[in-house]
Amino acid sequence: MSAIGASGGNTASTGGRTGSGGASPSSGTGGVSGSISSGGNAVSNAGSSSNSAGSSGNSAGSGGTSVGGGGSAGSATGGTSGSGNGEAIDARTLVKALGFGTNIGNTLENTTTWETGWGQPLITQSFINGLASRGIKTVRVPVAWNTYANNGVIDAAKMDRVKQVVGFITGAGMYAIVNIHWDGGWINNENGSPPFSLTSDIKSKFASYWKQIGSAFSGVDHKLILEGMNEEGSWTTDGQKYGTPNIPPLNEMNQLFVTTVRAQGGYNATRALLIAGFNTDIDKTCVPAFTVPTDPAGAGKLFLSIHYYTPWTFTIKEKNDSANDTQPVSTTWGTAAEKKALEDAFSKLGTCSTDKKIPIILGEFGVTRGTDPYVREAASRVAWMTAVAKASTSRGIVPMLWDTGSEISRVDGAFSTEFQQAFDSVK
Repeated sequence: MSAIGASGGNTASTGGRTGSGGASPSSGTGGVSGSISSGGNAVSNAGSSSNSAGSSGNSAGSGGTSVGGGGSAGSATGGTSGSGNGEAIDARTLVKALGFGTNIGNTLENTTTWETGWGQPLITQSFINGLASRGIKTVRVPVAWNTYANNGVIDAAKMDRVKQVVGFITGAGMYAIVNIHWDGGWINNENGSPPFSLTSDIKSKFASYWKQIGSAFSGVDHKLILEGMNEEGSWTTDGQKYGTPNIPPLNEMNQLFVTTVRAQGGYNATRALLIAGFNTDIDKTCVPAFTVPTDPAGAGKLFLSIHYYTPWTFTIKEKNDSANDTQPVSTTWGTAAEKKALEDAFSKLGTCSTDKKIPIILGEFGVTRGTDPYVREAASRVAWMTAVAKASTSRGIVPMLWDTGSEISRVDGAFSTEFQQAFDSVK
């Protein structure tokens, strides 16, 4: 997600895929600007104020966590020793091991008060263990790095806390994905001049952050996947938020990400990496102009990130803007036409994966519960989540639920009744 759900209220800011008088969604098959938050909370772009991570017994740097099969216990970094050079990693083979995943959303990517600013509790080992015990295989950890950096240097306490969370995940036998999340839109140059253009300063900053992140995680084994960008790879030729896609800058940044991480040594030399689609949108990514980076580690170690929130009027939109809203909120899903649209989108994505010779991680999908008077029908929510899960797994695509605590308990990892049905459908 880009603009993340805040606690309280049911309003929405402009510019998001929330139907709030701002820009309309670009195509409906990929990333969004609004976040799915528990209970249909407001969508907003939050300001920034730092908050140290790791209180209440979860301080960064405390306690060791055993990582991976046979790995040595780390400090709080979740790291393991060894270079990882030459280890056989094949992304398509890895798909089965990655299984069904989820996100820890609205937490470490918070740009107000890190980790807890949007009403989430601190991430605990008990929560992570609960995910593993219920069959989750991969946990995506969205992170806001830039908000809390000092002159381009990532805050050490924040880095240690992310390492600790990764240690929780890998120590529980799951895979972890760590990214650079939206974090104010700096990668897209959303507030720059001209907006939505790639500059040399952005490239330098991006490379610097990945040098720092890659170096910090170089000792963490192949249970960790690094992801270059979230939904930021959406530069346009006309400077408009949902304007004409400018694909070459995305190709350049994906290549910069891969080359930079590979140069940081240790397991980075061969670990799986996740590159960004154009705003993680199927239609705008599955085009001839989009190219897969050249990987110094050789072929077969890259994944492509795509998100799916279609139709946005059912999955995300929380309220109608007026009595004559041309894209009104939908509380049901499952007509023959809607099912066909979903299957067509995933067939296109599957073909794209084959043609470009890169497996897909569906890094986010989800549907809000909605709020009165627009509460989503439970059966429709189950049907949509199940359809996405089946469409993904049948094509060798890794499904990753976007969750902020409404589908999965942050206490013990327990699933909602609706999500449990979708999860069980692809066991």
